[in-house]
Order: sequence, then C-alpha cells, then structure tokens
Amino acid sequence: MSKEAVVNAFLGCFMHVGLALVLAVYLPVAFVCRLLHRLLVRPFARGEDLRGKVILVTGASSGIGEHLVYEYARHGACVALVARTEVALRAVAKAARDLGAPDVLVVPADVTKVDDAKRAVEETVAHFGKLNHLVANAGIWSSCFFEEITNITAFHNVIDLNFWGAVYPTYFALPYLKASRGNIVVTASVAGRVPTARMSFYNASKGAVIRFYETLRAELGSHVHVTILTPGYVVSNLTKGKGLQKDGHVGIDEEARDINVGPMPVGKTESLAEVVVASVRRRDYYVTWPGWYWPFHMVMCAAPELVDWFSRTFYVSKSGDQDGGGGALSKKILEAVGGKKFLYPQTIRSQTAMAPNN
Repeated sequence: MSKEAVVNAFLGCFMHVGLALVLAVYLPVAFVCRLLHRLLVRPFARGEDLRGKVILVTGASSGIGEHLVYEYARHGACVALVARTEVALRAVAKAARDLGAPDVLVVPADVTKVDDAKRAVEETVAHFGKLNHLVANAGIWSSCFFEEITNITAFHNVIDLNFWGAVYPTYFALPYLKASRGNIVVTASVAGRVPTARMSFYNASKGAVIRFYETLRAELGSHVHVTILTPGYVVSNLTKGKGLQKDGHVGIDEEARDINVGPMPVGKTESLAEVVVASVRRRDYYVTWPGWYWPFHMVMCAAPELVDWFSRTFYVSKSGDQDGGGGALSKKILEAVGGKKFLYPQTIRSQTAMAPNN
C-alpha cells in the first residue's frame, strides 16, 4: 500500500470517529446554550438601535425589498432605495417617510451593471455620509424544465441579478460597512438549500448566494456581520408568477407559480419583514420564515434522497413527461382542495398585469 493510501485511510478513520466524538460533546452543549439564550436573554435584548442608521436596499420597488424598507422606516432609519423603476421607487419613498424614515434617497440603478452598483453606493454615502446596512435583495424567479428552455443564454439574467446583483453592491459597500461595523443582509431562499424541480437556475443562483455570503462571513469575522435570509413562499413577484420564461422573456405565468408553490401557504411579506429586521438587530446568522421550513434544511443534510423523491413526486408528472405541468401532483392537490382561496392571499390569486421590476 502506498504512503498516499495509508494517509487517506488514516484520515478517513480519524475524521469519521473524531467528528462523531466532537459532535457528541458539542451538540448537547450548544443546544442547551441556545435554549437558555432564547429563554433568558433574547426576550430582554433590545438589539441594535436603528434610529439614524443608513440602510441601502436593492430591489426596493416591490415585494420583500419594499416591505423591508417600510420596517426599517418604522424603526427610524434613513433609507436609500435602489431599483430600476424610478416611479415605483418614489412611491415607496413617500410611504417610507410617512412611516418615520427621517430621510429617504431614491437611486434608480441596475445592480447587474457594475458601474450602477458602484454609483448606488457612492451616492448613498455622499448623501448620508455613512452606510450601516446593505440589504442585497434584488432578484428574479424562473420556473421551467431545463430541457424546455428555448433561449439558454437569456438565463444569464437569473445568475446576473440573483448573484452578481448582490455581490457588486457588496463589493463597493464593504469599506463603508467595515468603518461602521455594519451589517450585510442578503435575500437568498429555502430553494438555495432544498432544490426543487423546474427551478434549476433559480435554485443554483440562490445556492451560490448562500455559499458566497457564508464564505464572506468567515473572512470578515466581527468587522461586518452577515445575515442570510432563506424565506419560504411569501407575497412577492415570485408568488405572483412573475419570472423569466423559457423563451427568455420576463412575464407572468400563474400555472408555473401554481405548480411550484402548490398547496404551500403563502405568507404575508409584512410579517417576514418584521421578523427579518428584528433578527438583523440581534445579528442573527440566518433567518428562515415561516419557521416550519427549518426541518427541510436538516432533511437535505441527513437524507437528500428524500428531497429528490419529494421533488419528483410533487413537481414532475407521474409519467415524467414535460407536459406543461398539468400532471404535477402539487397542482392537482392545490386544485382538489381549492387551496388558492385560503392558502394564497387575494393580491396574488390572479395577475392580469406584470408587477413592477425590482
């Protein structure tokens, strides 16, 4: 046996046995510490005072970004709103001022363009003199079988907006965030942890976001805190059915939405925003809401074959044919129980016009 084989055999044994022993000691202690913190410390912790803090939010014109702006405004923060649609941003800005934001800056920009991302950060710092939080939220959804795509190059847009649209602003904001010992808040998705069929590019982009910001957290240490959002289904452009279609155009596809959301309840974005800002003030590492999505993380780690079975069973027709979704079990269940009436808020049950771009 070669030296390399001996070393690998030793490390294989050592890592399995050693890690099992470490976890046997660490996990019970960590569980008790977290439980005590949740019961005895967390209820009385005030968290970060956001009054006068400067928050830059991308994708601020609608959905999760819009409601995060409102929640920060309620806490007295100054906000810089970034998105492509200036008219929508100005409406959000007015609402933010009414809710208590001392000052609001509107910066029309496309964060997939490096120069726009740089300008958004620089205009924010020039206006306010500092930057405390960056909320990298801009994103786009896509839902179709990979083999159905007729314009593959258009799907660069999903990666560009969901991944680079977060990384570019982060790159230019980092020196200011380090100076203020601030916070990066990035919107990923449960789909980045638990991939489901029909959303290959969306899942991949959100998985990349999670891994990138986990790595960045390790690099930055205590200089800048990183909070990663992995929400489930809430009212947003995604649950309205807006996304990149297989032909490369952005549009509304309610059938695709009904398949991927299926009989899952769609939460209120206002509730998510309240939970997120409270968690950011406590400097939590992750925010998963609604909370019942948490077990999916563990299932993916311990039994990925169950996730694969669930994905095929619910989102692919029984025959495996790409039939446009008519045979998908998720949609059949939704229709059988009349789920839209009590699982989907009124605002997303039917869309006749496209929602604003982020």
